[in-house]
Amino acid sequence: MTRPGPPPGGSFPRPGPPAGGSFPARPAPPVGARPGPPLDLGDDEARHPAVDAAVRAIANAATLAPADQIAHYEAAYETLRETLATIDQT
Repeated sequence: MTRPGPPPGGSFPRPGPPAGGSFPARPAPPVGARPGPPLDLGDDEARHPAVDAAVRAIANAATLAPADQIAHYEAAYETLRETLATIDQT
């Protein structure tokens, strides 16, 4: 019994960048685009303002250029991490 292998004369073709060496630019969101209102999560007593602000920051980051999104996502992550750690201690 023989095992399958690479085709004769070389290896399997691998995908790469398109001809011309670069990928096409992704379109940016429309100017002034904003996400809709936050979802109604129910009881206001169970909500935390810092968590709500971080979630809004994540939603707003989607309207930024990809290079600018990283800093906003990292800041929101840090806010969520610190806030959740504080909540766990109470």
